Amino acid sequence: MPRPRIHDLDLALDAAEALAVSAGPAAVTIRAVAAATGMSNGALYHSFGSRGELVGRTWIRAAHRFLALQAELVAAATDPVEAVLAAAGAPAVFAQTYPASTQLFFRIRRDDLLGGELPEPLRTELTGTQTTLVELMKTLARGLWDRADAAAVDTMTLCLVDLPTAILLDRDRLTTPLASRQLRAAVHAILDLGPAPARRR
Repeated sequence: MPRPRIHDLDLALDAAEALAVSAGPAAVTIRAVAAATGMSNGALYHSFGSRGELVGRTWIRAAHRFLALQAELVAAATDPVEAVLAAAGAPAVFAQTYPASTQLFFRIRRDDLLGGELPEPLRTELTGTQTTLVELMKTLARGLWDRADAAAVDTMTLCLVDLPTAILLDRDRLTTPLASRQLRAAVHAILDLGPAPARRR
């Protein structure tokens, strides 16, 4: 059986993403994706091996898209504070660029989508996405305070995870301009206070 082209695989991931967002994680099946794309069940099994790999690849693609966009925004920032603000505001930009991936990545609990079906190699990739975010936090902390200890990373977690979740995501305000301004103000306030003093060894 010829291996499907990358374009075909993206179509399958698009279909899986759309099904998860519109009808819930349980709606993502090999049969449903085949019906949505016109690909055969056999071609999908040949490409992904199992439903677990299909949904895993769908979630990981959304994660990679978000992290890549966030990194681009940080790289374009003009100073360390703007870099943190850009990273914190990335979910709002992501919602404009990849609306379906945003719904999958931020609205559906990862465990609900992936369950216990995820093949081990994909678990390693998932760990890699978490490591990428932590490394970004450390880089941003070094840029501001020349330190990347636990307290500095904790402050970055407030700015990049906790505040965007509370202000943009939990209140469904990803596309609300005022919410984005409120997020910037909140991040500014946290950065003005800075992290707790580093522990002496």
